[in-house]
Amino acid sequence: MQPDTESIKHLPEQQQEWPGRTDALHPVPDHGETSYTGRGRLEGKRALVTGGDSGIGRATAIAFAKEGADVAIAYLPQEQDDADETGRQIQAAGRRAVLVPCDQRTDQANQDLCAKVMEELGGLDILVNNSGYQMAQDGLEQISDEQLRQTFETNIFAMFNLTRAVLPHLKEGASIVNCSSIQAFEPSETLLDYASTKAAINNFTVNLAAQLGGRGIRVNAVAPGPIWTPLQPATKPSVKDFGMNAPLGRPGQPIEVATAFVYLASDEASYVSGTVLGVTGGKPVF
Repeated sequence: MQPDTESIKHLPEQQQEWPGRTDALHPVPDHGETSYTGRGRLEGKRALVTGGDSGIGRATAIAFAKEGADVAIAYLPQEQDDADETGRQIQAAGRRAVLVPCDQRTDQANQDLCAKVMEELGGLDILVNNSGYQMAQDGLEQISDEQLRQTFETNIFAMFNLTRAVLPHLKEGASIVNCSSIQAFEPSETLLDYASTKAAINNFTVNLAAQLGGRGIRVNAVAPGPIWTPLQPATKPSVKDFGMNAPLGRPGQPIEVATAFVYLASDEASYVSGTVLGVTGGKPVF
């Protein structure tokens, strides 16, 4: 089946409290629950997807499971309901689901997350650093110290700390895929702090790929454009025109991004490392 692209062309106005809920979105995003068909590209692999409760993380976790991987997801404790649904979808695909609630903003939290995943899965082949925080503000003066810390601790520090924690467990052939954004290339004025972290993620990706190439570990990133997830009505003042300025004339569905994560995590991308792959609806990534 093709992903549902018609229902998101004209989004109704809606607002949520951060971090947002999937079941409160109108329309509910397509995470590939019925539209995605696996082809065994990750058979027998073990994956950890952070921010795996909803949005791009949920779609990636579901796609990985349908491709044959056992999947652990990390998520904030207040997102348990969404995480439970992701877990059900992983299990429905016949794979093992490991749910780990945690706030990744400290090094210890990431060490604990790594230990739990190793205990439950017995190893790791794929790490997806997807967890993120954004909150739109009209100007630099409106970005509080608290918001600045939360944005960088969630988007950058967590990625550094978790990758460092799992690295001793990754063997040749393993894959790390980070979630960047079109914001790294075409930043919005209202997302100054968030866009800055996404540019840093690109640099982290290219640098780490160079460091780990000799060990046979690939490192890449996916840069989504406007994607319909709970993050949008939870962090933006208006979603009525969300994604309409993309050349394809609409926002994307989470499953349309998840396919890029599948490719980069799979052996089909065995000679791809240090790459930022844009899934932007036609917006340039360079």
